[in-house]
Amino acid sequence: MHDFKVQLHKLVDMAIQEDVGEGDHSSLSCIPPDQPGKAILFIKQEGILAGVEVAKEIFTYLQPNIQFVAFKADGDSMHVGEKAFEVFGNVHVLLKAERLVLNCMQRMSGIATLTRKYVDELAGTKTGLLDTRKTTPNFRLLEKEAVRIGGGINHRFGLYDMIMLKDNHIDYAGGISAAVERAWQYIQDKPHLKIEVETRSLEEVHEVAEVGKGKVFRVMLDNFKPEQIEEALQILGADFETEASGGIHLKNIRSYANTGVTYVSVGGLIHQAQSLDLSLKAEIL
Repeated sequence: MHDFKVQLHKLVDMAIQEDVGEGDHSSLSCIPPDQPGKAILFIKQEGILAGVEVAKEIFTYLQPNIQFVAFKADGDSMHVGEKAFEVFGNVHVLLKAERLVLNCMQRMSGIATLTRKYVDELAGTKTGLLDTRKTTPNFRLLEKEAVRIGGGINHRFGLYDMIMLKDNHIDYAGGISAAVERAWQYIQDKPHLKIEVETRSLEEVHEVAEVGKGKVFRVMLDNFKPEQIEEALQILGADFETEASGGIHLKNIRSYANTGVTYVSVGGLIHQAQSLDLSLKAEIL
């Protein structure tokens, strides 16, 4: 299981190296190295705020004695003109962190805002909302955190924390039965791993139901229509969790949830989200 703070620090190190390189010459050229300052994060667009705790961790990682005062929390509704936080510290640190903090928070707030819309559509049902691995390389940690802040549920973080037998695995392995049996043998000394199997037809659902009981914990129903999902649930009974995936969006997600499927997964929570407008402004002390 990943350690969030450790992974965030790695992300910050890479991002600062990418952005600052040999030095922030703009700041070095005109601002004394020990000058203190204050900056305020202003909200310029409606939505769900995400990344406040990440911003605090970035600033304090770069300057441990920095003063960070939050006015809003992750998951709060945000409105134009509000202040999210203010931070007091070395001006060079504030300027070094500015773009990284904004990039993270704007992206995270966009994802959290879109996720909340999906979650609202599921209100009153028992179906949970999952994200996917369709994330920006090296930014998955914060994109999935934004989904969580928006009310969604994180699916696996990578290839290391769950066995998910998708179409290509199944085809390369010689079919569902062969893939499930090999995976089951593989995890005998890896009890922390669970097996999920993707199905593409009701015939494959029948096969998983026959060979997967007690071995497979969740069945993905990929690109099934709601009426096909209802039939699949009858086949699977209570022996498996179920996940509907493929072609699910805000206008039809309710029809999938009404089938009683355990989860719906939506890659668009992340790759279709638009960053929201935030601004970090200097205030002279």
